Amino acid sequence: MEGMKAEIKAMLQGIERYNPDKVPALEHYVNLQARENGYDLEANLALLKLYQFMPEMYKLEVVAQILLLALTNLPHTDIVLCKAMLTQDILEDNNIKTILYLSELLEMCQFKTFWKDI
Repeated sequence: MEGMKAEIKAMLQGIERYNPDKVPALEHYVNLQARENGYDLEANLALLKLYQFMPEMYKLEVVAQILLLALTNLPHTDIVLCKAMLTQDILEDNNIKTILYLSELLEMCQFKTFWKDI
């Protein structure tokens, strides 16, 4: 994971950050973060930004993974940053709505409701 993190950090330098050819590598990195309990907000935001530039490349399951990873970093506001980069269509997806609802419950310390609804 650390080797990939260094590679991704180097990839996100300068103009290469916005290279659409980097999307598959960033998507793979999101999956790696989920599998290995890692987290890299900068890389995840870079992927969401690329998705903004190229909506045809959006993968809803990757967006959901990014939001879930951001959720694990509460009380930091990472999920708010990620949410701000999503289109209205994505925000209206039921899976995304559920993740954001769970986030709100955690932010309001509604732990019993969170565990009941999960």
